[in-house]
Parts: sequence; C-alpha cells; structure tokens
Amino acid sequence: MAENITKKVILCSIYKKGEEDSCNISLNELEKLSETADCECVARLTQCRETPDVKTVLGKGKIDELSELCKSLEPELIIFDCELTPSQIRNIESAVDFDIFVIDRSMLILDIFANHARTSEGRLQVELAQLKYVCPRLIGKGKQLSRQGGTASSGSVGARGPGETKLEIDRRRIHEKINYLENEIKKVEQNRKQMRSQRDKSGIPKIGIVGYTNAGKSTLLNYLTGAGILAENKLFATLDPTTRQFITPNGTKLLFTDTVGFIRNLPHHLIKSFKSTLDEAVYSDVLLVVIDASDSEFVSQSNVTIDLLESLGASEKPVVYVFNKCDECTDENSLIEMKRIASESGAEVVFISAKTGAGCSKLVETIEKIVNEGKKHVILFIPPEDGAITGLIYKEADSVNIEYLPDGIRCECVVDNKLYPKIKKYIQEEK
Repeated sequence: MAENITKKVILCSIYKKGEEDSCNISLNELEKLSETADCECVARLTQCRETPDVKTVLGKGKIDELSELCKSLEPELIIFDCELTPSQIRNIESAVDFDIFVIDRSMLILDIFANHARTSEGRLQVELAQLKYVCPRLIGKGKQLSRQGGTASSGSVGARGPGETKLEIDRRRIHEKINYLENEIKKVEQNRKQMRSQRDKSGIPKIGIVGYTNAGKSTLLNYLTGAGILAENKLFATLDPTTRQFITPNGTKLLFTDTVGFIRNLPHHLIKSFKSTLDEAVYSDVLLVVIDASDSEFVSQSNVTIDLLESLGASEKPVVYVFNKCDECTDENSLIEMKRIASESGAEVVFISAKTGAGCSKLVETIEKIVNEGKKHVILFIPPEDGAITGLIYKEADSVNIEYLPDGIRCECVVDNKLYPKIKKYIQEEK
C-alpha cells in the first residue's frame, strides 16, 4: 500500500487589532486540519487589518511577501483561514504566479470529509456539500474558459463566447448532480427515520455523544460498548454515526450514538447536507457533551458545541458535560476552570478518561439516574389468560424478573411513563 505524500502548505490569515491571540488559536486549528489532510505547514503569514482586501484579502506588501515565501519554500498549497470569493482565489494565484493552488478553510474541511466518509450516506452528503460550495465558485481560467466581452443583447457578434458556454454547461451539470444527490439523500433520510422509529418503539433511552472533533467521542463509545470503530488522534477521524446498545450493571438498556464532530466555522453547506446525521442529537433523550480537558481551548470548543446544538434545536435536552482526557490534564488553571463550569452549569458533570476507563462507571451511573427519573419499580401479578403482556414487559421494561406460579405470573420490573398505563391494572406493589 502506497504511503500518503505530504504536501507543503502555507497558512494565511488576517486579524483585527487586539485579536492576534484568537487568530493564532484559529491558525493552530487550521494547521491540525491540514495535518489531517496529509499536509505539512511550512510557514504562516498573518496581517493586522480591519477589513480584508477586496481583491486579495492580504494587502499588496503581504502578497509580495507571500510570493517570496512561495519562491523559497515551494509549497503546493496556500490555505486561507477565511472564506474566499472566486475572484480572490484567482487574484491570489495570479499574484503568487507559481502555479500554486489557493483554497480556504471550508474547502479544506470538505476535502477531509470526502477522504474520511466511509458509508454511502456519508459520501452522498459530502459530495452534495462540495458541489453546493463549488458551483457558485466556478470561474473561467485560461483560454479554454476565457469570457468574451459584451452580452447577447448588445448585438455583438459572438458575445456569448465558448468560455462562457463552457461555464454554463459545467454549472448545469453540477445543478443536475445536486438535484440527483438531494433526491438520494431524501431516500436515506427516510431510511434513517424508519430506524429511529424502531428505536423509539423499543422504548430504550437514546444517548447522543456530541462534542468538538477529536474530543474522544469514538473512544468513549468503544470503551463502553466495544463498538470497534476507528478512533485516532486526528480531526474528523470518524464521520458516520454509529449506534450500539449498552446494558448497565443494574440492567438498564441504553442506546449510545456517536455523532460527527463539531468545529469552528463548520461550512454551512456541510451542516445542511449532514442534517439527517446531526439530527441524531435532536432525537436523543440525553446528550453527552464530550470535552477534551487536555486542550487549553476547551472552553471555547465547548461553546462551539453548545451553539451548534442550539442551532439544531437540541439545546433543551438533558445534558451531561463529560470532561475527557483528564489523565492528560496537568494545568491547574484548567482544572479550576472545569470545576467552575461544573458548579455554574446546573447540568451533570463527570470527569473521565475514555482511554483508561477512569470515571466511566460514574458516567454510567449519572446517565442511568437521568433516564430512570420518573420510572417506577413495580411488582405485578398477571392472570394466566393475560400472559401475552409479558412480551411487552420484556420489550419495554428494565430489570425484568418473572416467576411463573400455579395461579398466574409474578413480575418485578422497572417501568417508564409510557409503559405504566398499560400494566397499571396488574400492579400489586409500587416501590
């Protein structure tokens, strides 16, 4: 198997006065994203300015500096930590003049998603997001795609030249492909709705694992359920949601779903394309917000997660803040900040290491306490002629213990508010 070839990249960004620290934090993240895409950052170029240059984002002096860096370092790629317009891409590539590709943060994230999508659903979602992002950015480049002067209504002969026609053909084909992909995704969404409906009928509580990318969500699911999904120290190592059943030591059944990771400035088209996947958080009964306690930016990262959950309409769900990688956290200030969040959040907070399993039993107890709120421990006596009700009890109740007696069936179990009315007439004792 051939090894991945590392590409050399230069990262570029602008920042307003007083925002240099946040610029560096964002560039650090952009560098991690580029490493995930098998790229090596060989230089960074930043400029303090209130607004981006309309033509090239960076000012002329910085563009000249970028050109010199490209001459000496010979990178294959320039990545801007902001969204670029088609004309800005063209102008920067022309100014650098070394046949180097220029992309923005969104393009990089889309490329990573394309490389990491494994299921047919994931590939459909990524391709749709890419096409929606690329379509308005199609630009004429070179003689083949050069635009002709004038318009068809101006009377100029050949006003609608071959370049413009080629662009229109490309756009039409992309729109046709977008329509096809949207129809395919609707079919996938229907299948996902049916799967959710089946899980709803089972009555088993659904636990959504959400959080910033690389916070340890997949590692946590693997530790609890033995799911065996890919868990690497990379951004967006896993994209496709995975659901696994887990039975607590007390016999409570839970369904854990690992969801796609969040990140700052997640491309809008990607959110729309992955809506059916992200909806796993919306339809969960409890959300585990996993936070990388070893990352110095864990506060801002958790805020990104909460903001995105609010935009999805999942902010009202019961939440457990799960501070992961606590075994790697040695910064005392971070520990103090985590304790402050724990005391002020009002939500349940658990400190764990998904890698070693430390604190995971406490996490399970916390989840069990939340999902069992409102549940009742009952003892039933079921007449022989109503014995079929035991099938429903086995399916929807927890901690079921059934004893067959000569005159009927004695059953001890834990029931929720949905099941309680169905078995109420058989109740002998409520604990």
